Amino acid sequence: MSIIIGIDPGSRVTGWGIVKSYPERLEHLGHGCIRLEQPGHPERLWEIFSNLRRVVEEYEPNQAAVEEVFMGRNAASALKLGQARGSAMVACRFNGMPVVEYSARKVKQALAGNGAAGKEQVQHMVKVLLQLDDDIAEDAADALAVAICHAHSGRSPLGEAIARSWSRGRYRP
Repeated sequence: MSIIIGIDPGSRVTGWGIVKSYPERLEHLGHGCIRLEQPGHPERLWEIFSNLRRVVEEYEPNQAAVEEVFMGRNAASALKLGQARGSAMVACRFNGMPVVEYSARKVKQALAGNGAAGKEQVQHMVKVLLQLDDDIAEDAADALAVAICHAHSGRSPLGEAIARSWSRGRYRP
């Protein structure tokens, strides 16, 4: 059994989600968004770090998964996003947790079976896979999607069980 924190870093909003991965299923433990209100970028990076440290202390995850930076046309935005991502990764590594990175395409592929899936489709699959009834903020849903992707990656008990069943030709979702 693993407790995984998924993180969707952002320079304005950083989403987080926690799942417990058993060999046969996933359990939702919590999720939320860190809304960055500070005017300066260094202060926002500190907010990400300190708030994620509190989440890590509360839920005690033993694995972390972070979404990779998508390089758009604006290099300055990509740099700020990379710094936000770094702050989140350091918050996880501060507790000795391994941190794994996943591209947005890989996360979408793992959840929806399509690397070009839309945000609504990813949110829907998060709710279905974790059996949630309430709506989830987009950034928190993305973070839960990253955690689910990690759980299915083979680097967690659930992923290992799926990999074993595939190798025997018996996988049935």
